[in-house]
Amino acid sequence: MSAETLLSVGIDLGTTTTQLVFSRLTVRNEGSAFSVPNYTVAAREVLRRSAVHFTPLRSERELDAEAIARIVDAMRSGGQDTILITRMSDEAAAAIDPAHPFTYYEMGRIGIVGSLPSPDGSGKVVVATGGTSDMPVAEEAALTAEALGNEVVRLYDVGVAGLHRLLSHLEELMSANVIIAIAGMEGALASVIGGLADCPVIAVPTSIGYGACFHGLSSLLSMLNSCASGVSVVNIDNGFGAGYLASMINHMGAKP
Repeated sequence: MSAETLLSVGIDLGTTTTQLVFSRLTVRNEGSAFSVPNYTVAAREVLRRSAVHFTPLRSERELDAEAIARIVDAMRSGGQDTILITRMSDEAAAAIDPAHPFTYYEMGRIGIVGSLPSPDGSGKVVVATGGTSDMPVAEEAALTAEALGNEVVRLYDVGVAGLHRLLSHLEELMSANVIIAIAGMEGALASVIGGLADCPVIAVPTSIGYGACFHGLSSLLSMLNSCASGVSVVNIDNGFGAGYLASMINHMGAKP
C-alpha cells in the first residue's frame, strides 16, 4: 500500500514560534482521496508507505484534542490504515473516537490509530539508552520505527556509567542493521556504540542532566564531535526523527 501526500504549506509568524501551517492535507490511498481542509495542522513529516504522521504543536492546548480527533476521523473515513501521532497529550488521547482502533503510549507520548504493520525491513533496529530518564525519547523512536514496519530491540539503561551493562548485549549490537543511541549528560554512549558496531549509529542527545548540560546542548556537542565513524546526530530529544531515519536505513536492503 502506498500513500501520496500533497501539502499546501504556509508559514505562520504571528506566534512566538514559527509553525508550518498545512491549509490542506490530501492523502490518496489505493485510488481513493480525502482532504482535511482549513486545520492548522503543524506537522514534521508525512511517513512513507501506509502510515501518516502529524504532530500537534498549537499553543492552545485545549484545542489539540478537538483538532486531532477530527483529523483522525477524516483519515480513517478515507481508508488510512495507520496514523502515528507524536507529542500527544493525555487530553487529546482521551478525545479519540472509541470506534477507532487506538493505542496511547503514555511514556513516549505516542498515539497510534490502527494496528502496527508486520516488520518488513531487512534487519533489526536497536534502540539503546544511557539511563532510564532517556526512555521517553527512546519510546518515541522505537514506536515510530515499529509503526513503519521495523523489528525493534530495546536496550534501556546501558550507559557508560556501568559499561558492563552494554557489553552484556554485544550480540544484539553486532546483529543490528542500525542502532539508535540515546543519552543525556555527556552523551558518551553514541561514541562507545559507534566504536563497537559495524552498522550506522543514529545519536539522539536528550535534555537530561544537571546545570552544565544546558538542557541537552552538552550531549549534542559531544555527539557531533564523536571520533567514532558512522555516527550521525539528530536534534535534542528528537526520537521521532531518529526512528524515521532508522526505518529508511533498514528498508534500503528490502527494496526490489
